Amino acid sequence: MLKVASLGSGSKGNSTLIATNQATVMVDCGFTLKETVKRLERLDIQPGSIDAILVTHEHQDHISGVGPLSRKFGIPVWSTRGSLLSGKCGNLTHYSIIEGFQRFQIADIDILPISVPHDAREPCQYLFNSSDKRLAVLTDLGSYTPEIINLLKSCHGVLLECNHDEDMLWNGPYPYSLKQRVGGPLGHMSNRQAIKLLQNITTDKLELLIASHISEQNNCSKLVQSSVAEAINWPLEDVIIAEQDKGFDWFTLT
Repeated sequence: MLKVASLGSGSKGNSTLIATNQATVMVDCGFTLKETVKRLERLDIQPGSIDAILVTHEHQDHISGVGPLSRKFGIPVWSTRGSLLSGKCGNLTHYSIIEGFQRFQIADIDILPISVPHDAREPCQYLFNSSDKRLAVLTDLGSYTPEIINLLKSCHGVLLECNHDEDMLWNGPYPYSLKQRVGGPLGHMSNRQAIKLLQNITTDKLELLIASHISEQNNCSKLVQSSVAEAINWPLEDVIIAEQDKGFDWFTLT
């Protein structure tokens, strides 16, 4: 069994939970300690039961709560050296450095860090494998690479960034410099980019698709859901949305 849930996804905070019968790991924590504990309660998770926090990169909406949660409950942190050297986690007593994007194991979960194009020190995303099920968590990448396509082709579940609609971004209120950053190759994935990636990797194996990190300013959940579903010929309701306020409840790959 491999299952996934979200505490919330978007520019105001991100955190994803991956669990099996033997372990629970958290990918990022961009909420305050109080808010994180509150959101964990909704999913019936005690903070002390989390086996590890995996950091993707050092931007505040992903890392601001990592240090406080780790220190309060003694949870080990896994991070690339670049992300750790940002200092955003503060003083950590339990941590491991991911060297060279080498895979590692937490209980029965095999974890492969994936190098991604994003404007951070040493960003990564993660591919999880347990009980012959594979789940990719891919948010905060400005573009995708041939390696990412190849890795995702064997996945049964994908949590994928659909950050912005390109027309809404370029015609919206953001300053031009911010539009360039968000829409650039080291920024965030647009709906169009996500769809192209999905068209390259959608196979009979793919059973769970979650759209994440959706911009409140430059996108719309209904637009994401309808455009993705149409492009890959999926039922509308099968395209799950990771919401900023409440994330999503547990989904299981079995």
